[in-house]
Amino acid sequence: MAQLPVVSVIGLGAMGHAFAANLLKNGFTVRGWNRSPSRGEDLVSAGLALCNTAQQAVDGADVVLSVLTDGDTTHNVLAPVFATMKPGAVLCQMGTIGVAATEKLIYQLALARPDVVFVDAPVSGTKAPAENAQILVMASGDRSKAQAAEQVFAAIGKQQQWLGEAGASSRMKLVVNSWLIGMMQSLADTMSLAKQLGFSSDDLWQVLEGGPLAAPYAKGKLNMIASGDYTPQMQLSLALKDARLALQAAPGVAMPGLENIASLWQQAVDAGYGEQDLAAVFAFLQKTPA
Repeated sequence: MAQLPVVSVIGLGAMGHAFAANLLKNGFTVRGWNRSPSRGEDLVSAGLALCNTAQQAVDGADVVLSVLTDGDTTHNVLAPVFATMKPGAVLCQMGTIGVAATEKLIYQLALARPDVVFVDAPVSGTKAPAENAQILVMASGDRSKAQAAEQVFAAIGKQQQWLGEAGASSRMKLVVNSWLIGMMQSLADTMSLAKQLGFSSDDLWQVLEGGPLAAPYAKGKLNMIASGDYTPQMQLSLALKDARLALQAAPGVAMPGLENIASLWQQAVDAGYGEQDLAAVFAFLQKTPA
């Protein structure tokens, strides 16, 4: 049996933590680093080598997973570690950082370390699917040189889809998240109407269930609305960030719906809902005068 690649996970937030945990369960040697040192301490007993610096984490790793919040953070963390990376290593950028930041990273890595293989690999799925290895990895780059990355993707997700040259995946991620964001706002509006007309979230789902409009994602968000528990699967502030990245990526395209949602969600973030799940926009609407 071929030896499993050594993996470094840079960023142990909700998604990075889930990736590291699933890799450990599948027998990988995993090194991790996070800006907040306490993140990942619970995985040390499972075998995670928690490092003090990003340089220590990537040193000797065959595959490096970058799972950071935004483009600026990603560049600030990764640029200093390029020189430390193992010859021929694979760098997988898995955060939602947008088109411009992804293109900049591809360019900078090619200049500094042309031997390192870059794979653009954001995912479709939130915290719970990531914890259960049920995400879809949207990968792009030179697949012929990324066999080690494919082994990693198989351990952290249920499916991987390759989309062509590096950068294509970050573009598709914005398309997918734009749809998700629009669906969430539509669901919040619909539930506001249902409540006003005397129906509960259960009433709405019972009508939707079994038909073509019964998206499982909607069911999960209706459960949050019913319980009032908005423990984040995807923080509202991060969803707003993704909406703005989508608008920035296509400045010549008319997307009035997404523009309106970004404006509304900024108000919700300003009102203190940013660290809750994006479904909390419903709670915000209930407190907002018509």
